[in-house]
Amino acid sequence: MSSSNDPAPPPPGGVLWSLSGDVRALLMLPAALTLQVAHPAVGAGVDEHSVFRTDPWGRGERSLGSLQLWVYGGEEAAEEGRRLRRLHRTIQGTDTRGRPYHALTPANYAWVHATGYPVYRHGARYLLRPLSREQERALYAEWLQVGRVLGIHDRDMPQTIEEFWPYYRAMLAHEIEKTPVVAELVATDTAVPPPDRGLWALRLLLRAVWPVLLPPLARFRSFLTVGLMPPDAREAIGLEWTDAQERALRRFCAVVRLVVPVLPERLRYLPRARRARAAHRARTDGLRPRRGGPAASE
Repeated sequence: MSSSNDPAPPPPGGVLWSLSGDVRALLMLPAALTLQVAHPAVGAGVDEHSVFRTDPWGRGERSLGSLQLWVYGGEEAAEEGRRLRRLHRTIQGTDTRGRPYHALTPANYAWVHATGYPVYRHGARYLLRPLSREQERALYAEWLQVGRVLGIHDRDMPQTIEEFWPYYRAMLAHEIEKTPVVAELVATDTAVPPPDRGLWALRLLLRAVWPVLLPPLARFRSFLTVGLMPPDAREAIGLEWTDAQERALRRFCAVVRLVVPVLPERLRYLPRARRARAAHRARTDGLRPRRGGPAASE
């Protein structure tokens, strides 16, 4: 149930609105997830409590749907934040360094949120265009709003970019490591079941050709995961990346930057983002002054 005290999601028309609903953001998500689980507590929580091995497609679909609600959910955004906190209440154990952890410990939960900003910022340089200084500040402010939607207190998040980077560098230097889950996510030989979502005929076809498709898909996923991770994070985790891979990534991203902008909106934006953008346009058009008359009301 929504409340007048609920934090509002990021504003319509902002940097995050344009970025997180674009299909190119899907290519950035594996890097963000991998950076999250490079934290010893987060990695242990995912290792012990997640269904990402047994139900990877369902887990991915639910995670993407949740992320889209944070940005485009309107009044549903805060309720989704509360749902996630309820879901994580019982997640606890011992992290990869032998320390007790709880998923909702502010330092752990805030790191999961914090990873989004550097990954979006870095991924935009490759897949869309470099953000201006003003856009970077706007993106950070909007990402803070997402943190509030998730129930993270301001005292647990750096409140400015100037505060964020020292925090981020300290995390890379002292906390982040190549956890077992990181190693699994960047491996190219991990067994993944064929997709179990979508049209029945397509699922049947994919099941038949999956042994042939999986190896190149796994290599491509690993390539994008490591390549679209900020270089300082990649180095802190200990992930290898060569000059040849960097050139290949830049060529791939150049093609993506040419192709995606000319696609129709129904292919360029994810469904919830597309619906939210259409509703926002309708409201905006309804508020524009009519020729020869006062502004129309909603």
